[in-house]
Amino acid sequence: MAAFRVIKRDEPWRGGALVIVLGALAFSLSAAILMLAAQGKSPLQGALVLWQGTFGHLFALEDALRKAVPIFLCSLGVAVAFRMQVWNIGAEGQFSLGAMAATWAALSFPALPKPLLLPLMFLAALAAGGLWAFIPAWLKLRFKVSEIITTLMLNYIAILLLDYLVFGVWKDPSSFGFPMTPEFSPNAILGPIGGTRLHWGLAVCAVAGVGFWAFFRFTILGYELKAGGEGARVARYAGLRYGFLVAFVMAVSGALSGLAGCVETSAALGRLQPSIMTGYGYTAIVVAWLARLEPLPIALASFLLALLRVGVENLQLEMQVPAAYGSIMEGLILLTVLAGQFFQTYRLERRRGE
Repeated sequence: MAAFRVIKRDEPWRGGALVIVLGALAFSLSAAILMLAAQGKSPLQGALVLWQGTFGHLFALEDALRKAVPIFLCSLGVAVAFRMQVWNIGAEGQFSLGAMAATWAALSFPALPKPLLLPLMFLAALAAGGLWAFIPAWLKLRFKVSEIITTLMLNYIAILLLDYLVFGVWKDPSSFGFPMTPEFSPNAILGPIGGTRLHWGLAVCAVAGVGFWAFFRFTILGYELKAGGEGARVARYAGLRYGFLVAFVMAVSGALSGLAGCVETSAALGRLQPSIMTGYGYTAIVVAWLARLEPLPIALASFLLALLRVGVENLQLEMQVPAAYGSIMEGLILLTVLAGQFFQTYRLERRRGE
């Protein structure tokens, strides 16, 4: 009778990460396309519509790049925490706090010149996101509360707080009842690049990505963070300030997600409204794992997941698929990538027995 046994590899599978990611994407997309058949729709037509909605038009590529900006910044933030094995699941809430802080600056000081107002909005968003992420870090260090639970729960509080503001004190009186703030002054807008639909948030991403790489490559603190990722006992045995490192990575993680909220509010919407909360913080977790916490692969994975979002929007319009279809596809990708990590360390060998 044929059977298999699990054998640990002498060293990680070279090139396995790329094979696993490509296999996960192929499996997930195939499964998602076949789900259309369960709804009585043509899988072949669905694949064609998805392709046309992503690569078929320059408009779609520009839209994907715009969506990739907040995903990339949130993913960088998640990756900072994950590198130390601190599990920040709260990028969605930190993104929301950053958007609210930037809105506060834009509405409170609309007459400030652009060179002063935009940096103020950035600083407010960085501080708000960082402080929101610091709360779970403090609870973890002081009371041993799991940061997975606290960061996740704080997401709901942040989103409801945003709703409270746009339905209440910040609601635009001239919005005909729709929940949104007044439009930002021109000085609070992160403008477009040339005559395209792209905006200068791409430059913010480039600076953040280079800073992330340089920090972990060339600084002592970056080295300590990587060493601290081996665990609290190892960090303390090596003389590292484990408590400080946990608080630091959570604050930086939240600050980057808050910055994403600022950029999206200023550059993409020009005001704060509930539609800004589209799950970028949750998508960032998928992207960070797909990219193995490295900045350049994070940029590529952010663009691919943004393309997927644009393609699914086209599917919704052309074939009336449910809005949750894209979330299902993202979940399939994450699950298959996580399952595939097994083959990085282990392999299956066939054996014969009685």
